[in-house]
Amino acid sequence: MTRSILVVILLLCVPLTCRSLTYYVNSNQGDDSHSGLSPAEAWKTLDKVNQIIFKPGDRILFRAGTKYAGRLKPQGSGTAHNPIRIDKYGKGALPRIDGEGKYEATLELYNDEGWEVSDLEITNLGPTQQAGRKGVYLNLHDYGVAHHLVLKNLYVHDVNGSDLKKSGAGYGIFWDVKGNVKKSRYDGLLIEGCHLVKCDRNGICGAGYWSRQDWFPCLHVVIRNNLLEDIGGDGIVPVACDGCIVEHNVLRGCGKRFPPGDAAAGIWPWSCDNTIVQYNEVSGQSGYWDSQGFDSDWNCRNTIIQYNYSHDNEGGFLLICDDGSSKMPWSVGNIGTIVRYNISINDGYRMKGYAAGFSPTFNISGPVEDTHIYNNTIIMGKKANPKMDTTLVNMGNWNGWASDTYFSNNIFYAADSMKYKFGNAKNTVFDHNLYAGGQVNMPMDEHAIRQNPGLVRIPLKAPDWKKLSELAPGKGSPCIEAGVVIPDNGGKDFIGDTVPINTPPAIGALEPKH
Repeated sequence: MTRSILVVILLLCVPLTCRSLTYYVNSNQGDDSHSGLSPAEAWKTLDKVNQIIFKPGDRILFRAGTKYAGRLKPQGSGTAHNPIRIDKYGKGALPRIDGEGKYEATLELYNDEGWEVSDLEITNLGPTQQAGRKGVYLNLHDYGVAHHLVLKNLYVHDVNGSDLKKSGAGYGIFWDVKGNVKKSRYDGLLIEGCHLVKCDRNGICGAGYWSRQDWFPCLHVVIRNNLLEDIGGDGIVPVACDGCIVEHNVLRGCGKRFPPGDAAAGIWPWSCDNTIVQYNEVSGQSGYWDSQGFDSDWNCRNTIIQYNYSHDNEGGFLLICDDGSSKMPWSVGNIGTIVRYNISINDGYRMKGYAAGFSPTFNISGPVEDTHIYNNTIIMGKKANPKMDTTLVNMGNWNGWASDTYFSNNIFYAADSMKYKFGNAKNTVFDHNLYAGGQVNMPMDEHAIRQNPGLVRIPLKAPDWKKLSELAPGKGSPCIEAGVVIPDNGGKDFIGDTVPINTPPAIGALEPKH
């Protein structure tokens, strides 16, 4: 007997229930009485899909160009090596699944793992806004550890949850872990290549065991290459994670609908350790309060914010904060934030609301500790209103003041004036920074450079990312080899060129071109 014939016989002997199957769904031509095992035998409705308990390796394929009303809540679990996949088949528009505001979420994976969901259009627009409404909801309760959840190339739009955070908000994509019998978390969550438009209140966010008293963070969470536009409040907010990576995302025109008394920002971890936020572009954040491009928030340790492009955000480039009234066993505070090799252009010109005029480029509020801000390029163009209060650094009191904050090797350029407000902050150190333009009360800096940075180009309006290499020091620039050596400096600048380790680097986010 030949080997090929033996393989065929063995395959035929495998029970059908043990094989991976591909199921087809077609709302135009399908029938739920069909087997679903071929395009000609496709199912018709979401209800049929929701009834099946799928197995590792199974695929559920929706016909391109078809539409479905209701909720997709499939059952079963796969594995990291043999996941269950939801995708589309055929050519045409993404299959559209519309919750019509009748369900908490249009797509929900509850107590499941080993799933990859891609190439779907998801919306959940009700006649009125509803607190807690979601587009995609990943949810664990008394489950334990769930591995390998992938959301990829989803178009999530028009999800009208509440724009008030305290009422329950609303989300384009949301994950949550809870339970008292058995703690739960995701270990391996990837959200990649998704496009979110007009989701209220929030874009991509999570929740979990954030208190240090019962700390059980999600692991290996990666949020990358997503585009978020016109989000009502916060953009990307990982919560209760250790080692989360947020990279290569673009946020445009977000934070426009949250009400007075509330606050929102672009990308920020909350109650997370060892978060890396890199290679993101955030622009057009607006709102009554906060509205920065980036934020390292309270109960976070060792956050790194690097290689990002922030521009035209009304509330400023960066918030670093800690609520000093929240202490152990709940919160460890905010310790060890590093902010390096970022470019900020025209961040901090708020013109509306009760906070008009308060929009410092750096807002450091509360008893944050051991913050290192180095090799960033900050450019402020002309004020829209000559009476605007332009503050570069503001130290604020949130039940305490910051301590041990270090600014080194940064370019601070302002076409108009620039102020610094330190309050009762302790040990705020400036060293080897360049200050150009209007400096109203420049801080003490033993190695300060007070002249034009001599960049190849100084754009007073934000250019495209591909033109940011022009912010490198030009020939004869005083920035060249003028910085202080920073241990463990990451090894590369904003565009990936090598940064010296043992000799003085350039001041700013880019090394000179040779």
